[in-house]
Amino acid sequence: MTKNIALSHIHEALDAKIVPFAGYNMPVSYEGVNAEHETVRKSVGVFDVSHMGEFLVMGPNALDLIQKVTSNDASKIVDDQAQYSCFPNETGGIVDDLIVYRFNAEKWLLVVNASNIEKDWKWISSQNTMNAELRNVSDDYSLLAIQGPKAVAAMQSLTSEDLSAIKFYHFKVAEFAGIENVIISATGYTGSGGFEIYCKNSDAEQVWNKVFEAGDAFGIKPIGLAARDTLRLEMGYCLYGNDINDTTSPIEAGLGWITKFTKDFTNSENLKAQKEEGTSRRLIAFELNERGIPRQGYDIVDDQGNIIGDVTSGTMSPSLNKGIGMGYVTTEHKKIGTQINIQIRKKAVPATIIKLPFYKA
Repeated sequence: MTKNIALSHIHEALDAKIVPFAGYNMPVSYEGVNAEHETVRKSVGVFDVSHMGEFLVMGPNALDLIQKVTSNDASKIVDDQAQYSCFPNETGGIVDDLIVYRFNAEKWLLVVNASNIEKDWKWISSQNTMNAELRNVSDDYSLLAIQGPKAVAAMQSLTSEDLSAIKFYHFKVAEFAGIENVIISATGYTGSGGFEIYCKNSDAEQVWNKVFEAGDAFGIKPIGLAARDTLRLEMGYCLYGNDINDTTSPIEAGLGWITKFTKDFTNSENLKAQKEEGTSRRLIAFELNERGIPRQGYDIVDDQGNIIGDVTSGTMSPSLNKGIGMGYVTTEHKKIGTQINIQIRKKAVPATIIKLPFYKA
């Protein structure tokens, strides 16, 4: 049984293409992926990502629990700051990737992927030996991601908070669109700037309407999840279920930068050994040298036709007008500049391993 989000009726009225995604009926597109993608790259668009999960972690032992279950070092962030992290599992993989928000020393918010809400809740609850206070508030909140280079200018009239002063991976709790205590954060997943608005479900329609009124002069448009995927892929951001999962380690996935061995956390000893000794495969990014569209699950092969890996995410980049993707290859093939081939049906299409991001503003 798929759930509706608070604003499902609005997306239906806008004639969005709605599909079941991660247990929710979600708008995947409105006028088409390429047009929506371009709106975010050039002006401002709004994603309804209210399917995401939110867990409150509170009390004097909140940080202890977060430090135990996440790979990054949450002790390094201050009030009104956020941090990208992951939950390592005990077998070398990743339970989920998430964003950790610090309100104060005894109040934190973890934002997790919609498809993993139940799994993540069971996981963190099972690890809570220090009796931190946990609340799953996923069903209470809506989340709008207002993204694009014009986002700040378009939305400034809705709040007295200086939006241009909210630095990347920071946030403020402020009045927004006439609603008190809204979380305004700058943790975008598109690479084109902007911010996210967390509000109660009961306030979501007012926020949506005021956002579109304020943004009208800036050409604001609703954007679906399909364009969200092409935008994040152009930046090389991992998507759980594609590029990372229960069997991929953060070291293999190139997430060593969020894996800090300044503390003990779940499976940290094994991951530290991986970092020191290396892994047998690595996540790489590639561009096709000829026309073609790489897709998840396609084989990556060498010049002799030997399988050396597989594609985890792929698309025709709307910004670059070429096939791009990410995938795992054996470590000896991971170097930037290496020539590989993507097996697209019966043809091995040549590609080059490149340094991320694909898209540079």
